[in-house]
Amino acid sequence: MPKSFNTFRVKATLPDELAPLYELAYNLHWSWNHRTIDLFHRLDRDLWNATSHNPVKMLGMIKQERLAQAVEDDGFMDQLRQVHQHLQENISGKTWFESKFGKSDIPRIAYFSMEFGLTECLPIYSGGLGILAGDHLKSASELGLPLVGVGLLYQQGYFQQYLNGDGWQQEAYADNDFYNLPIQSELDKDEQPVIVEVPFPDRIVYAQVWRAQVGRIPLYLLDTNIPQNQSADRKITYQLYGGDAETRIQQEMVLGVGGMLALRALDIHVHVCHMNEGHAAFMALERMRHRKTKDGLSTELAMEVVRSGTFFTTHTPVPAGIDEFVPEMAERYLRPLLDRCDVDLQEVMALGRKNPSDHTEPFNMAMLAIRTTASANGVSRLHGEVSRKMWSSIWPNTPTNEIPIGHVTNGIHTRSWTSPEMTELLRRYLGPDWIKKPADQSIWQRVEKIPDIELWRVHGRRRERLIAFTRRRLVAQLNRRGASARDIDAAREVLNPEALTIGFARRFATYKRASLLLRDKARLKKLLTDPERPVQFVFAGKAHPKDDEGKKLIKELVHFTRREEIRSHFVFIENYDINVARYLVEGVDIWMNTPRRPMEASGTSGMKVIPNGGLNLSILDGWWCEGYESDTGWAIGAGEDYDNAEYQDEVESKALYDVLENNVVPLFYGRVGDSLPRGWIAMMKSSMRKLGPVFSTNRMVKEYTERFYMRAHDNWDKLSANNFQRARDLVEWKQSVEAVWNQVEIADAHIESSGAEVGVALKVQASIRLGSLRPDDVVVQIYSGSLDYEQNIQEGTTEPMKCVGSEEDGLFKYE
Repeated sequence: MPKSFNTFRVKATLPDELAPLYELAYNLHWSWNHRTIDLFHRLDRDLWNATSHNPVKMLGMIKQERLAQAVEDDGFMDQLRQVHQHLQENISGKTWFESKFGKSDIPRIAYFSMEFGLTECLPIYSGGLGILAGDHLKSASELGLPLVGVGLLYQQGYFQQYLNGDGWQQEAYADNDFYNLPIQSELDKDEQPVIVEVPFPDRIVYAQVWRAQVGRIPLYLLDTNIPQNQSADRKITYQLYGGDAETRIQQEMVLGVGGMLALRALDIHVHVCHMNEGHAAFMALERMRHRKTKDGLSTELAMEVVRSGTFFTTHTPVPAGIDEFVPEMAERYLRPLLDRCDVDLQEVMALGRKNPSDHTEPFNMAMLAIRTTASANGVSRLHGEVSRKMWSSIWPNTPTNEIPIGHVTNGIHTRSWTSPEMTELLRRYLGPDWIKKPADQSIWQRVEKIPDIELWRVHGRRRERLIAFTRRRLVAQLNRRGASARDIDAAREVLNPEALTIGFARRFATYKRASLLLRDKARLKKLLTDPERPVQFVFAGKAHPKDDEGKKLIKELVHFTRREEIRSHFVFIENYDINVARYLVEGVDIWMNTPRRPMEASGTSGMKVIPNGGLNLSILDGWWCEGYESDTGWAIGAGEDYDNAEYQDEVESKALYDVLENNVVPLFYGRVGDSLPRGWIAMMKSSMRKLGPVFSTNRMVKEYTERFYMRAHDNWDKLSANNFQRARDLVEWKQSVEAVWNQVEIADAHIESSGAEVGVALKVQASIRLGSLRPDDVVVQIYSGSLDYEQNIQEGTTEPMKCVGSEEDGLFKYE
C-alpha cells in the first residue's frame, strides 16, 4: 500500500454562533451531562448514533445546511447558551476541595492508569480498572481536586468482539482516528506537538502527548505511533493489553517514565503520584532519577523523598494477576534509565523481588510499587485483608493486621451511570443538591418520598428500552452472521418487557463463573419458561484474546441461548462496552454476580444499578460484603471459603437457584390490588437510600484526598523544605538505627499475675537492651489477643509500654 508523502487535516467550519459546540465537544463533561447529550441529539440524532456518540466526529460530518438551520432555531440556540453556561459554571465555580483545603491554581496530584474508561467513543479501556479510572477523574473534576490523569493513547485500543457461527469469540481491531476523537494534541511554545524522549535499550523512544479534557481535569495520553520512531516502536501503543511480555514492559516504561517526562515538559510539577495498579511503577524510578539529577540527592535520600509522595492502589487479589518480567528483560529496560543517574541496577532489581537477594526471581511490578510508596490500599474491605496476606512476605514476622496495606472501597460516578429519566425523578424529589452532592447520605434519605408508582414507572420504562436495544443488537449480530430470516424475525421478539430481567455482564475470566447458572439446566429452564412468573437473562462480556477457557464459557452460554425453548428468555449481547453497560445497568431489575470468593477485588458493575433502582444478587465478595443487608438485595451463600472448587460450584449454584425461586421471583411478582410489587419497590428504595451515597466515587475520591493525597502532599513539603534537611535527618536516623539494630533484644518480660479476671488490670514489665540506641528511638509494645490451637495470637492488639527507668548494661525498664 502506498505511503503518504505529506498530511493535512480538514476541519469542519462552524458558524460563529455555533462556536461553543467545539468547546462542548472537546470537554468530556458532556459524557455525564444529559442536557449536553440532548443538545447533540437535537442537532442530528442519526449522526450522533452513527458516530458512536462522538460529538467531534459528528461536527466534522454534519451538513452545512443543518448547521444553518440550527442557527435559525431559537429553541436550539437557547439550549446551546444554557448548556455552555452550565459547563462554564461547572469548571470555574467553588468546589469541595477549595472549601476544605483552599484554592490551588496548579496541579498537585497525578493519577496514573494503564486504561481510562470515560465514554464509548474514546476506546482506551477494557474493563473495570479503566472504568474506575474514568469515574475517578470525573469525581475529581466535580470535587475540584488539583489533579491530572496520565495514560496511554492506543491506536487500536481494546478489541471489538464478534462471535462466529459456533459461538466462539473472534477479535477485530479498528484504528482510532485521533483527529476525530474528543482529544487534542498538546503544543509547545512554537505550536509544535509536545514530544518526550523515553530511554530504551540502545535507542530513544519518542512519545507525543495528547490531552482529553474531563471537566476541570486534564488527562494526558502518550502515543508512540509517530514518524520519529522505528516501525516496531510505533506499535508500542497500538493495542491495550496486546502483544507479549516485551510489549507490556515497553508500554509500562512509556506510561511510568514517559508519563513523568510529559508532565515536566508541560511545566506540571506534582508532589503526589497515585498508581492505579502496578503498571505505572517505573514512574517512581523516574522521579528518583530526577531528584538525584536536579537536586544532587543520594539514591537513599531521593527514594525517601519520592516514597513520601507516592501512593499505590492494588486491584489484584491473586499473585498470578501481577505483571512479572524475567530478570534479563527487566535489567535490559531499566539499565538505560538508571545509567543516567548512577543508581546500582541490582539495588533496584531487589525492590521488585519477594526475596531481594534471589537474582533468579522475576521482577514483580506490584512489589516495586509497594516498596516505592508511602501507602498502599486494596479496593474493598475484604480485598484489603486479602492483600495484607498476599504481600505479607515483604514484612516478615509482622502480624497480618499490622501490615501497612489499607483499603478504600471503590465506587461509581453516579451521574454517568444514572439514566436521564431516573436523574430527573431524583432531582424532583431529592432536590438539586443531589446532582452536586451524590455522596450526601442525608439527601438520599428523601428517596422514601418518591411515590411507588412513579419510581416503578420510570424503572419500567428503562427496562423496555433495554429490551428494545437488545433486540436491535441481536438482529444486527444475526445479519452479520448471515442468519436465516426466521432467526432474525425471532430476535425481534425476544424478551418480555414485563418480566423479571436479570443482567450479567463481566470480563469473562474463569473465576467470575459466568456459567454457574447453567449447572442445572432443567431447573433454570423451569424458571425461564414459567408462564405466570417468567425470568429472563441478558448476558454480555469479553474474554481476553489469549484466554481460551474464558472463550469456552461464552460458547457454552451462546449454545444454551440457541435452544428453541430458551432463545426468547436468555440472550447474549456481543461486544460489551460502555454503551451496552449503560443500557444494562439502567434497565435490569437484578444484577447478578457469581465470582469465586475471595477473587473479586471489588467489582463496580453491581454498584451502577443502585441509583437506577436495580437490586443486587451476588456472592459475598468484593464490595458486596459491605453493601449487603437483608433489605438491600440478596446474598448467594454466607461468605464461606472452600478448598474444593468443584464442591463450591455445586453448593453455590444450588444456593443461587434457591434464592431465585424462594425469594427473588416471589417478591417481584407479589402484587395485590394495584398491580405494583410494593415489597420489591420498598427494597429498591432501601438499596438506593443506604447504598447510593456510599458506593460513589465522590465519596471514594474524598476519602483518598483526606486520608492519603493531602497527607502525602504535606509529607513531601516537609521533607523537601530547607534543601531536604528533614529528609536528610530521616535517612541518617534510619541508617543509624539499622546499623545497631542487632544490639537490641528483649532481656526479660513478665506479668505480675498468674491469671486474669475481667475488669482487673495486669501489670506487664520488660527489660529491653537498646545497645547504643536511646528510648526515644524505639517504641515498645505489648501485643496480645486470643490464641488458636497452635498458640498463635489471633487478631491481636497493641498497647504501648512506658519507659520507667534504666538499669546497668544498657538495659531499660518498661511497664
